[in-house]
Amino acid sequence: MIFLAVLLLASTLVPLIPPAHATTDNPNPPSSAVRLIFIHHSTGENWLADENGGLGLALRASNYFVSDTNYDWGPDSIGSYTDIGQWWMWFRSPESLNYLSALYSESEQHASYTRLRERQVSGENEIVMFKSCFPNSALMGDPNDPVPPIEDNPLRGQDSGSEYHTVANAKGIYIDLLEYFRTRPDKLFIVITAPPLSDPTYSSSARAFNEWLVNDWLAGYPYSNVFVFDFFNVLTTNGGGPNVNDLNLETGNHHRWWNDAIQHKIDGDDDDDPNVLEYPTEDDHPSRAGNLKATGEFLPLLNIAYNRWKSLEAPTTTTTVQTSAQSTVIESTMPETETETTALTVPTSQPFPLEIVAIVALVLVAVAAAVLYYRRTRR
Repeated sequence: MIFLAVLLLASTLVPLIPPAHATTDNPNPPSSAVRLIFIHHSTGENWLADENGGLGLALRASNYFVSDTNYDWGPDSIGSYTDIGQWWMWFRSPESLNYLSALYSESEQHASYTRLRERQVSGENEIVMFKSCFPNSALMGDPNDPVPPIEDNPLRGQDSGSEYHTVANAKGIYIDLLEYFRTRPDKLFIVITAPPLSDPTYSSSARAFNEWLVNDWLAGYPYSNVFVFDFFNVLTTNGGGPNVNDLNLETGNHHRWWNDAIQHKIDGDDDDDPNVLEYPTEDDHPSRAGNLKATGEFLPLLNIAYNRWKSLEAPTTTTTVQTSAQSTVIESTMPETETETTALTVPTSQPFPLEIVAIVALVLVAVAAAVLYYRRTRR
């Protein structure tokens, strides 16, 4: 009886034991250079630029060797196609393997920014960042509409001006992307949400879609090789004007490392249009102040995503991929984390699983209890 009782206790305790990979997030940069490729157009070009968002400089200081794509890049000029519906072309169309082979081997710059010297790192690009531009925030339709299966999704391959550019269809595109991402645990995919528009017409739908990306899209996805940075949300509050940001302030909207945790704060704007661009220029390209805020908040999260991925990275395997059916006063500063060049060593092995240790210990206790019970009954 004692033996059975102890075994029953073991069966109830084991599910409560935390997984062996449950560790504190690490916002420090990689200890050695890592190859990163950024798929973008003009907003991304401004974000990267040394004299604008400074993302290239911050990535260099954090040990990322950056290459990028832009208009007309690659086979079939696939670099010209970066709207939400066109990510299907990159990752799921019959031509995607050709595009991705070129993407993983790309080592050139197609925008102006400072980066590490190429000789410091070899091999393929390990990290793929991709971002659609602000017209993609004009998402139509009801955010609660049902998501179509990918074979019936009319947004496949379409641009943001399409009549099919709806929240439901956009969700379907991103759900289908996971079918490719799960075949490449050796790559880290960083989704950058499209920046907001100044026009509020579709702003609530854009907000709903990006909330879904951050909070729901990856629910149940078993790997750590996909991460979402909410560029949209970061750009929806400022520090008093389009040329003053609210980086490092408690107030405002943010997606950042804050008080030793990832903070995704979306309730910091109490004006009549909480989902529009708060850093406009002569058009909807974010101002330098907005891009600097994004850089400051993004880098620690990129480091966290990278460290999570490396600590849980599965061995590389060969996989057959099935494609789916056919004037300015800037009052902003860069945080110290962007230029910190020291880093913790990235873990290369896993600790012995705690679950096994706990089970063995409980079984030993059960055996000892059974032996004592047996000896007492024999007296």
